Parts: sequence; structure tokens; C-alpha cells
Amino acid sequence: MPDMRAIEITQPGGPDVLQPTTRPRPEPRAGQVVLKVAYAGVNRPDALQRAGNYNPPKDASDLPGLEASGEVVAVGEGVAWPRVGDQVCALLPGGGYAEYVATPAAHCLPVPAGLSLKQAACLPETYYTVWTNVFMRGGLKAGEKFLVHGGSSGIGTTAIQLARAMGARVFATAGNDAKCATCLELGAERAINYREEDFVEVLKAEGGADLILDMVGGSYIPRDVSALADDGRLVFIAFLGGPKAELNFAQVMVRRLTITGSTLRPQSDAAKAEIAAQLRDHVWPLLDAGRIAPVMDSEFPLDQASKAHARMETSEHIGKIVLKVS
Repeated sequence: MPDMRAIEITQPGGPDVLQPTTRPRPEPRAGQVVLKVAYAGVNRPDALQRAGNYNPPKDASDLPGLEASGEVVAVGEGVAWPRVGDQVCALLPGGGYAEYVATPAAHCLPVPAGLSLKQAACLPETYYTVWTNVFMRGGLKAGEKFLVHGGSSGIGTTAIQLARAMGARVFATAGNDAKCATCLELGAERAINYREEDFVEVLKAEGGADLILDMVGGSYIPRDVSALADDGRLVFIAFLGGPKAELNFAQVMVRRLTITGSTLRPQSDAAKAEIAAQLRDHVWPLLDAGRIAPVMDSEFPLDQASKAHARMETSEHIGKIVLKVS
């Protein structure tokens, strides 16, 4: 079996533990396809895995990389779509930092009209995550007030655009004026510089948020609860500020609040296939029409994955970071 270039995690640690290596090319199992990777997206879960805090699921590649775009070069038994030669983007169980990767065919989506493979590599991880948590789990509806923390991140820029396209009123937090300006350009009606303003007071003045998407946690948790309207929902997707906080749960009862959250990678193949189907029905038409689009920050060659991670961990980026693989 021919070898391929890849980036492996040599040991748990900082960005410098990401090192070039060679691995055998994957072969598709039943229901899978193999992509010749053009670009791979760089995401926070990759950094968590690199640090030793996010182990891949059983039978998944130990190589980092949860999304990619490229050309289908092999299909397994039972796959009707995509076909060899098709260009797609795909959610991956792992292994995206490599020249070739295997993934379930049902987790692939077509490259939207007018988007490049580079742009398409930015879609799966963030769009699967946002659609699952904001719409399927969070139940956001037109006219509701939606607050997303980290509005200039890959998740944040996606959430702002999708929520706005679905008719919600969008509020976002970000750490400087340039990031706030990006949030406003994408459709937020109010961008809150959290270094200068209290998002709780801003949302309370609006009657409270119906839904909050939080990737910070920590000290934000009780503040999120205070910022919610009665019957509001709080959805967690990460805990960059830590997973623990002191909270008065009487507020949850008295104000009929819902607190939930999810991680994407451990979910079943069937669950991810259902998310992909909903994205294709409800979101891909918006991408095809140019009503929404990924926000790009920077591109690094595959062998500079460590620099891409260092860039991500500065939190200075706006939008998505990608690796150019081929």
C-alpha cells in the first residue's frame, strides 16, 4: 500500500509536538469513501487532542483533523454517492492532516456553488456543530434573540450568519473592536466588546436572550443564566474558561430555563448522517445562493501545522484557519 504524507501528534503537548510523518494510505470500508485531501480545517478540538485532552473514538485515526475538502478517489461497498471523481467536503472521525483520509460517505456534502475547495474545507466541523446546537438542540426560531460568545471565531462567524439568515436577532461577544466590526458585518445587530461592556446588562436591556451558545464556560456560566430571558435556553459546546462554576439552580426552576450541550465527535455515524441530511436540505441552499459564506483567516502548508495551531491559540484569528495539503 503506498504511503502518504501526514502530521502526527508525537506526544501530548504544545503545537511543536505536531510533526510530519508518513503513513499507509487508508482503504475504504463498507459505507466509506477515501478523499485525496486538498485542504484540511484547523479546529479547537484538534488542539485539545494534541494536548492529550480529547481522545479519538474507537477505530478512528489517531491523526488530527476533523474536516477536509478534496476529491473522492475510492468508494467502499454500498456507497451510491459520492462517486469517484466527485469534489466534496466532509466531516471526519480524524485523520484530516494527511494527503488521504477515509470517512463515512453519509458525512460528505457537495462543494457549494461558487465556493473553492479551500472555502469548503471550512464548512463541515463548524456547520455541523452550529446546526446541531443552535437549531436542532437549541431550537432557535425567527424573531428570537440569540447571543453567541466568541463571535469572530469559526463557530461564531457561522452562527451569526445562520441565525440571521433564519430570521433571529443576533448578538455577539468579541474581544476587540476589529472583531466586533466583523460580527456586525456578518449580521449581528449588536456586537459586545467583552473587555469594555457587560453582556449581561446589554441582553437584560433587550429583555434577555432566548438562546445563548457558549464555548467559554467558567465564570460565564452564571452570567449566561442571568442574561437569559424566562424560558431561555443555554447550550454549551466547549469550556475554554473551564467546566466548573457556582450556580443558583433555583433560577433554572423559577424561570423555566433549559441548560444543555453536546460534543460532535463522539456521536454515532447515524446521528452525524442525519445532521448532514438536514444541512443539505436547509443550509446548503443558502451557501449555493451566496447568502452565507465561510470567513477565512489564514492558510498554512501541511508541514506547518504547528504554526497553524500556534495561530489559533493566540485567539487573534478571525474566522477559519486551513492547511493546504495538495
